[in-house]
This record gives sequence, structure tokens and C-alpha cells, in this order.
Amino acid sequence: MSATVQRLAGTQPSLDPMIHLVAEDMLRVNDAIRNRMTSEIPLIPELAGHLIAGGGKRMRPMLTLASARLVGYSGSKHHGLAAAVEFIHTATLLHDDVVDGSDLRRGKRTANTIWGNPASVLVGDFLFSRSFELMVESGSLRALKILSNASAVIAEGEVNQLTAARRVDLAEDRYLEIINAKTAALFAAACRIAAVVADRPEAEETALDAYGRNLGIAFQLVDDAIDYTSDAGTMGKDAGDDFREGKMTLPVILAYARGDAEQRAFWKDAVEGRRDSDEDFAQAIGLVQSSHSVADTMARARHYGQQAIDAIAPFPAGAAKDAMIEAVEFAVARAY
Repeated sequence: MSATVQRLAGTQPSLDPMIHLVAEDMLRVNDAIRNRMTSEIPLIPELAGHLIAGGGKRMRPMLTLASARLVGYSGSKHHGLAAAVEFIHTATLLHDDVVDGSDLRRGKRTANTIWGNPASVLVGDFLFSRSFELMVESGSLRALKILSNASAVIAEGEVNQLTAARRVDLAEDRYLEIINAKTAALFAAACRIAAVVADRPEAEETALDAYGRNLGIAFQLVDDAIDYTSDAGTMGKDAGDDFREGKMTLPVILAYARGDAEQRAFWKDAVEGRRDSDEDFAQAIGLVQSSHSVADTMARARHYGQQAIDAIAPFPAGAAKDAMIEAVEFAVARAY
């Protein structure tokens, strides 16, 4: 990667520089999150708090705050917008876990396994509503447009993924289209809105959008690779969840394309739900490893990571830029 990243060689990349960079701002964001989670209906803050306090790094709102630092913004509108970003993310997680039937999220039981699917969906709707309140209060129509559009794109991506589920013939370009929508869109919007509230030129908006979008794609590619390389303790979800849910992630798409007739038959049975035992998952791991599909997925993640770093090259050197570069390295290094 870039020379800036190369100087980090030999050290494990971390989010710590970004965490320290935005620590003071994050206190205000957390206050906004707590204030907007309140409700006279006790189940709402209880269920929402279960996920929001569940150990997530809050990377997306931190990206809003770090991007604001990068463009030299000294106001306070980004605090509420960063909270809105976190609410959008949390709402989508609540809905995703219902759709996927997931049992673990960040190493804890998912909300839907504790309170049931209807409560999870409705509290997700509540958080979406709170996020729009925060957007409106920012007073920036453009920020509202960017985040509301991202919310719609995320929903489209989830529907696209749902219609592609258990389709062994899923093309790689459609897969990238899905993750660009369901994951990368919010990363891009989270970064872009900082330039909007700072009233920076369009070129800086576009650069931050590109940084966030490429980081989001890299982040999702690594997540997909981890499903075939890690365990539940490391992942915060059950190992093999993607496999058992019949998801055609990039490692599977590549392994299927590179397989012989017997291997393709295995993948077809697995994706369509006829091969989902522990032994089948072990075989799947062997196939993605022997076909170099995980290694190539990670290579592509590094490519998108470099694209993210290149996008912010025009910005001046400093703590914010260094932290954002290392955040990319952290995103990719999670698989190792």
C-alpha cells in the first residue's frame, strides 16, 4: 500500500488513533444517542440498548467525526449527524438479524432471539425515525438528502441480497452491487456529510465519499472471508453462518467458478440448503482454501483499501489523515 501505510509495517493496525482523535466529539455523540433512545415504552430503550451497548466499535460515526477533522470543521452539527449514522446502522442490524435468523451479534445473543422478531423490527423502525429527527435538526438539507438516500440504498441492497439468496449462479458483479449498497453506502454517506456541514468544495465531498465507499467494500469483503477462516469467538457470530444461510459471498462465488463438476455439485447443494452440517462446512472451508478463493478475496479487499487511501491523498497531512489511513489497514487486518 502507500508509503504512509508501509511505515506501519510490523505493527498491528488499530482503530486507537481514530478513537483518540474523536474521543471528545464521541462523548457528545453518545449523549445524543442516549437522549434519543429514551421512550415511555420500556422495551424500546432496553432492546435498542442491548445492541448499541453490545461492544461495537461505532466505526461509522467515528468516520463522520474524523472526516470533519480532516476538512477542518469546527462546528457541532456533525455530532447529531454521527448519532443519526449510528441509528441507521443499528436499525439495519436489527432488521438483518431478523431476516437472517441470526443467533449471535458481536458475541452476544441477538435481540430477536431475546425479544422476538416483531419487537426487533419495530424498534429498528423507531431508531430509523430518530435518525431522521437528528438529520432534520442539523439544518442541512443536503446532509438529510445524502443520509436518507443512503437509507433507501441500504434497503434496496438488502432486498437485492434476499432475492439473490441461495442462487449458486450469482455473478460477481451483482455481488459487488449488493455490498456496495448494503454496506458501503452508509460508510460513504457517513464521510461525505462531514464535508457538507463544513461547506467544503464538491471535490472534497467526492473524495470523502470515495474513501468511505471503498473502505466499506473492503470491510465487507473481509467479513465474508472471515466466515471461512475464523471462529465464533473471534467473529462475534457463529462460524459458518454465511455458509448455512446459503449466502453467495465472494469466496464462494470464486470457489464455485473454479471448481470441477463434483465441487460445483457440492456448492449447489450447500447453497440450496441440502448440505449444512459441520462436516459440510469443513469441506467448504477446504474448497475455498484450496481454490485460493479466500486469499483472492483478501487481495481484493486490499485493493479497495488502497483505493480508499488514495481518495484522501489530496488532503493535508496530519493526525486525522493518519488515523483514517490506519482505519483502512485495521479493516483489512481483521482477517489475520
